[in-house]
Amino acid sequence: MDFGFESLETSDFDVKLEDLEVKQTRKFDRMWRCGEGGSIHCVPIIREGVVYFGSADNYAYAIDLETKEVVWKFRTSGQVFYEFGFDNGVLYVGNYDGHVYALDSKTGEQIWSFRAGDQILSIPCIHMEMVYFGSKDGNLYCLNKHTGKEAWRFRTGDEVATSPVLYKSRILFGSLDKNLYCIDAKTGGEIWRFATGGEIVSDGKFPAHEGVIYFSSFDNYLYAVNIETGKEIWRFRTGKYGNSFGSSMLRGVIYHGSRDGILYAIDSKTGNKIWEFRTGGLVATGVLIHDNRIYFGSEDKNLYCLDLNGNEVWRFQSSGPIWSPAAVWKDLLLFGSWDCHLYVVDTRTREEAWRFATNNPTPCPTASAYDMFKVEISKSGITDEMETKDKYKSKKVETVSLSEYHMKSEYEMTSEYKQTSDYDTSFVMFEGVMESENLPELGFEALLSVKN
Repeated sequence: MDFGFESLETSDFDVKLEDLEVKQTRKFDRMWRCGEGGSIHCVPIIREGVVYFGSADNYAYAIDLETKEVVWKFRTSGQVFYEFGFDNGVLYVGNYDGHVYALDSKTGEQIWSFRAGDQILSIPCIHMEMVYFGSKDGNLYCLNKHTGKEAWRFRTGDEVATSPVLYKSRILFGSLDKNLYCIDAKTGGEIWRFATGGEIVSDGKFPAHEGVIYFSSFDNYLYAVNIETGKEIWRFRTGKYGNSFGSSMLRGVIYHGSRDGILYAIDSKTGNKIWEFRTGGLVATGVLIHDNRIYFGSEDKNLYCLDLNGNEVWRFQSSGPIWSPAAVWKDLLLFGSWDCHLYVVDTRTREEAWRFATNNPTPCPTASAYDMFKVEISKSGITDEMETKDKYKSKKVETVSLSEYHMKSEYEMTSEYKQTSDYDTSFVMFEGVMESENLPELGFEALLSVKN
């Protein structure tokens, strides 16, 4: 890649730039900045041979998997991006028009609708007689699932773009105010909150198991927190570009995808990494684990199939980024793509069985995945050693790995090392240069040599 530093070449000194520091320049809001089109981000859910999903074309769809025919489709006034809640034959659909719709799953007819104060980017959670969901207006809502009447709302300090998780009688969810909240499912009263160093955003649900919830933050950590006490058990560093996805759990292993393009397998008890698998783009989906296989998509347009040891078995390429976690029916894998199609892939042959096109064939325009970050050269690593036998200084270059830096604050790093050079070199990469889908590649001990 062209770094744009050609003009800095000089015959006066040698410089080796060792480390790139990533800083977040503003609040993450990519999820709200999506144009019109027919892209699919919604996780398909399958009940009795029918798949239900939504699209940015403003429709909720029901398709018979045997006949491949549309059973019904329901038009809303906004984009339908998130997985539906399902309970006793009723679908609960959150929408960018600010409504939650309750639909009859057999007919697609509306039972009721409720309007929140802003867009909804949350999978409705159903418990007992209530349905819970978050909104961009900063509230978590609790409605009567039969009537759609509001029971209560809980106000946070910023937008809510996570899906509430039920654990026993508690509701857990995150906010862009950087807190994970635990509230009483019946009353909406706060029990505790856990502060992180970044916004909490998730396209999927956070796993909660045996009294522990596992969730991630834009401060680049995956956390394990005790649900009873709200105390941290461990944290795991994922990368430099934040986290905005839920995790999956199987047999004591957490599977978590990061915006740096890596899928991690992490021991749920210790927080230690078991293995990692790198893709060509940010890992923007949750993980499906079925029949000892791991399925997940990437912004590099591939759906990956791995074994439980993190080895690639096969991959399937669509013509758009895959931000929709997959679902399985019989031997068929179903997932949506940003190219406006629902794909059905045979897991035995690894070939496409068929696909369904949404009403609008135009992919939605989206903001850059990394336009809220800037990258700086944080250290030149130049040291001088005085030579007693020579009148000239000899300049040595230190090599410092990223792991030798300690977190000082949310996005600021400080080094254990100090420069003793005559030359104080501090370079800032222009954001225009960095607006690229390959931006994370610059974070892995990138080196730049400027020589005479």
